[in-house]
Amino acid sequence: MITFCTLFSGSSGNAAVLCTDEGAVLIDCGMSGKQILAAMAAARLNPGDLKALLVTHEHSDHVKGVGVISRKLDLPVYATEGTWQGMEASTGPLKEENRVVITPGESFFLQNMEIAPFSIPHDAAEPVGYRFYLPGHSVAVATDLGYFSQTVRDAVLGAELVLLESNHDPELLRHNPNYPAALKNRILGKKGHLSNESGAGAAVELAQNGARHLLLGHLSRENNTPDMAYQTTRDALETAGAEIGRDVTLRVAARDSVSALYTIA
Repeated sequence: MITFCTLFSGSSGNAAVLCTDEGAVLIDCGMSGKQILAAMAAARLNPGDLKALLVTHEHSDHVKGVGVISRKLDLPVYATEGTWQGMEASTGPLKEENRVVITPGESFFLQNMEIAPFSIPHDAAEPVGYRFYLPGHSVAVATDLGYFSQTVRDAVLGAELVLLESNHDPELLRHNPNYPAALKNRILGKKGHLSNESGAGAAVELAQNGARHLLLGHLSRENNTPDMAYQTTRDALETAGAEIGRDVTLRVAARDSVSALYTIA
């Protein structure tokens, strides 16, 4: 059995947990250690079940609590060499055996899981998403995407459950008086973040290729709303002929609290 949920998902911090009968992994740790443990308690998840911490990239909203959680729970941290170089100053000292270097495109194994890291188009040193394979099932985490590249497409199509970015509404972003032009261009660029419309297009492809559960994540606090993200993707799926609830479930991950707990038997 697989269970999955996001603890936090948004521009302020990101973390998700995937559990199997043999243990659990934490994907990103972008809030304080105290907040991560409180969120796990709220989700009735046992931190003692965690076997590893997987990092997608070194931006603070993904690594803020990595060092604290690794030291407190004695967890190995898996990240690419580029990500390690970018985050080591912020994580503080870790046990050498808990510093595990992974390579995009090369799978590794934990308990009964094959974990496949794949390159993502984002303005970080060596960022990755993750595809988790278990007997008869698979789950993918694909956020912080400037666009839905062929590499990402190849990596996530066929996954049963996907955490997919739906970061911003382009018009809200363009007219946001609090964001300088350089930041707007970064977000809108090919190494930025996936818009609602682009995410919706990716969602259609995923649903057409076996996805049964779509969770929209990493929403911008200022340049998006949960309703906008949901409705944009729902409209695209229904236009493509999918019936929400029958063919595919669609939810939006909360920015500041635990999302729905998915269970795949």
